[in-house]
Amino acid sequence: MITDGFLYLGVLLGLAAAIVYVTQRRQYRFLKYVPGFVLLYLGAALLNTLGVFGDSDSVDATGDAVKDALLPAMILLLLFKCDIRKIIKLGPRLLLTFVVSALSIAIGFVVAFLIFQATLEGEAYKALGALAASWTGGSANLVAVQSIVDAPETLIGYVLIVDTVLYSLWLLVMFSSVGVADRFNQWTKAKAIDFDGHAADEQERSIDLTSLMTLIGFSLLVSALATWVGGLLPELGDVVTGTTWTILIVSVLGLVIASTRLGRTAGSSELAMVMLYVIIGIIASGSDFSSLAEAPLYLLIGVIALIVHATVMVVYAKLTKSELASLAVASTANLGGMASAPVVASAFHRQMVPVGVLFALIGAFSGTFVGLATVNVLGVI
Repeated sequence: MITDGFLYLGVLLGLAAAIVYVTQRRQYRFLKYVPGFVLLYLGAALLNTLGVFGDSDSVDATGDAVKDALLPAMILLLLFKCDIRKIIKLGPRLLLTFVVSALSIAIGFVVAFLIFQATLEGEAYKALGALAASWTGGSANLVAVQSIVDAPETLIGYVLIVDTVLYSLWLLVMFSSVGVADRFNQWTKAKAIDFDGHAADEQERSIDLTSLMTLIGFSLLVSALATWVGGLLPELGDVVTGTTWTILIVSVLGLVIASTRLGRTAGSSELAMVMLYVIIGIIASGSDFSSLAEAPLYLLIGVIALIVHATVMVVYAKLTKSELASLAVASTANLGGMASAPVVASAFHRQMVPVGVLFALIGAFSGTFVGLATVNVLGVI
């Protein structure tokens, strides 16, 4: 059992390095459909489930510190070559995708509640509404709804298990969807989004010591400063926290830098991908698949809600000829919020990162209201 933080981080980095080597240097057929970060997610989660990573302050502190430092830096680097004009052109369609995603989750809970209503506790609808708030916003929205409707703490404990387990599995599904994006887009007849406006500039430059040191030093400095400033700015309820401010600061700064010479520095994509692998490994190392055995009824309700959500999104994509990337980012923004939406967005394309940030921010504000609406609907059924 690993309880030392540095050893824990070393194992994750070693695992990530091995997976990147295999996926980049070997031509195994299944790798066409299973991206490397999915293998990393499965591997790190399996190690934690088997008890390889111990529950210690050193491991927790190391993981949190590294993730908190790298996430803003990664988002900054991913935005260096982002053409915001192309994102703006997609505005109305992307917003509709997010709205449909949130509504489909709420509909999913209604369907699941109708199926299991006879076997649930009298106040179960309050806990499920709180879970709906989490899955359309974040944990802060769950707490807000729980406080407003006074949901029983025992039932909240059940939905927290569901939230943790199914969120981890859904994140794995979203990462895995990258491998089938092309075939899905062909099926929906989606028009491909052209994000390659700076491809030629990137190919003309080679990565050297100067570019690497510039990118590493600048991105981590900005991450530190943004985190510090974000902690000084006022929190607006449970929605806009220091983390929210930090992500917004680096996002705006990244879009500004994209129009400067610094934004054309070679190696930003590669370095951002290194950070992405580390972040995914840390997130996955907190997943414990053994929790699936707890609260089985509520887990089943959550699964049904996600199946309805996925079904509605697929039908919507077919009818509107939407691409998989926007669906996956909208879904992740709802279920995972600011911490994971930009990460999944970057797995599809770096220029989807601001979309992930925007979706997560909208969800942070709207999640509480969606949750309360779900409570009211379930309460009258």
